[in-house]
Amino acid sequence: MVSLTVAIARMDRPCCAYPRTNQLCGDDQRCERGGLPLAPLRRWLQALVRAVTAITLLALSFGAVLAQDPRPNILLIVADDAGIADIGSFGSEIRTPNIDELASAGVRFTHFGVSATCSPSRSMLLSGTDSHLAGLGNMAEFTAPNQKGKPGYEGYLSERVAPVSALLKEAGYQTYMAGKWHMGEEPEHWPAARGFTRDLTLIPGGGSHFDDMWGAKGERQLYTQNGKVLEALRPGFHSSEDYTAAIIGNIEENRSDGKPFFAYLALQAPHDPFQLPDDWLDKYKGRYDQGYDATRAARIARMKTLGIIPASATVFPQLPNVPTWANLSDEERRQSARKMELYAAIVEHMDANIGKLTAYLKAKNIYDNTLIIFLSDNGPEGNTMKMDAPWDNSNFDNWGKRGTFIQYGAAWAQASAGPYRMFKGFLSEGGIRNPLIIAGHGVTGSGRISNAVTHIMDVPATILKAANVSHPKTYEGKDVAPLQGKSLQPILDKSRETVRGPSDWLGWELFGNRAIREGNWKLLWLCKPYGPGKWQLYDLKADPAEMNDVADEYPKVTNRLVGHWRDYADKNNVIMPSISPICGKSEESAPEQ
Repeated sequence: MVSLTVAIARMDRPCCAYPRTNQLCGDDQRCERGGLPLAPLRRWLQALVRAVTAITLLALSFGAVLAQDPRPNILLIVADDAGIADIGSFGSEIRTPNIDELASAGVRFTHFGVSATCSPSRSMLLSGTDSHLAGLGNMAEFTAPNQKGKPGYEGYLSERVAPVSALLKEAGYQTYMAGKWHMGEEPEHWPAARGFTRDLTLIPGGGSHFDDMWGAKGERQLYTQNGKVLEALRPGFHSSEDYTAAIIGNIEENRSDGKPFFAYLALQAPHDPFQLPDDWLDKYKGRYDQGYDATRAARIARMKTLGIIPASATVFPQLPNVPTWANLSDEERRQSARKMELYAAIVEHMDANIGKLTAYLKAKNIYDNTLIIFLSDNGPEGNTMKMDAPWDNSNFDNWGKRGTFIQYGAAWAQASAGPYRMFKGFLSEGGIRNPLIIAGHGVTGSGRISNAVTHIMDVPATILKAANVSHPKTYEGKDVAPLQGKSLQPILDKSRETVRGPSDWLGWELFGNRAIREGNWKLLWLCKPYGPGKWQLYDLKADPAEMNDVADEYPKVTNRLVGHWRDYADKNNVIMPSISPICGKSEESAPEQ
């Protein structure tokens, strides 16, 4: 094609194809002795070039289609501090139509375990191994003196793990992240250094949802964009809106390159402070005037109707420090209801932005080839902090706006946890049993509910299986911890109902509390005053609320699970903290022998 083009260019002057002379002439001049007029020949060759060009472009286009990587895109969406009963398809009255659409198209998991706080869960989510090996055996903010400097307690996603983001990047995936990181604040620990090619990230664990970039004490929070410090956020920034827009923009920018993508949307919502754009502030006005007692009861009833919990499920009682709604003053009820109105609105606002992302995928015809995973990182936040200046909650009418820091406390957190015991920070079911929905590519059937025992470490194993990427024994020249999670693909394609056998078990430790789960048995150690400070045994099938300790009735089971605990602590290099925000000093958190 190139030679034809050059030939045509060289015909712009001579008259004839076989001229006897170098005479120049017009296109209509006659040629003698068999010479061919060049004007018609030129036009014919130009047409030929256009045809060849079109055919070549068509072939290249066809080749590009053939070169399209057939592996699925993967979209991982994480809500921050949402309870299992906050999602409509799990029993909530909060409107979450977009998350519910994923549930109706995929699988809801009702026995999905996470850690009790953010960063330990997130380290397992990206590594597929226990947080005590992944560098966040404790939250960096609460690392005990006896844990500092010890392997597994670095306070960042350690080099002893191979992040799923890095493995997918090496395997040819585009890798995007937007949202909260909370796994290391030094540049070598940022998302850009852990496998993400594009990011818009809040590096610490929380703060304002707006563009003021405030942390809990009003300090300036660190944000990065594509591996560089972001000096200012977009005017009008809101976390749910801008993180979602960043993921959409990243996908669109590289959509034609033939590579699949791994997109990690790590939403800040509904983590406190509950802050919203003005037109969202009154979405639930008056909705919670009936109070937290009635709201929780209605949610539990819906959970039973939906099949999320059995009809006979036990219910953990209202905490003794939580007054009944009727015993509050009118002003206390007004303020409490308003806090829950804002919380519900921030959950729905989060869902609306998830809807923007899934609508984009549908519009670009990439939804069907995308595996979509939605989960929350830990139980709802029932602990409250005293917020000082520059935060200002003094004007009730400003609640939910910039500069206010609204939290909803233990009573509403219990409603968010449904029938389960306690909430964020505790290894009881209210702190570690969370919503998980998987839909899209590779999922057979729709609207299914799975009661299989699953864990947040299973998510990386599931992602790698879908991407046909194996987990290495070494990474960047170092031995790395093996995957402890199991791929959930057999449940997703309906080839099996569970990925764990009756003798498989899972372990937890955080803040000095600990737990082991084997099938429906759960061994739990909660320090005083939240528990008796000794091992308790629960049958979660009959007693999901952990109300009836049966350790004395089943001593063999108790002893077997205590043995699992010792194996877990040894295998994962668990160091019991000398001081804890939940369990106090070491003498209160020492493990029972």
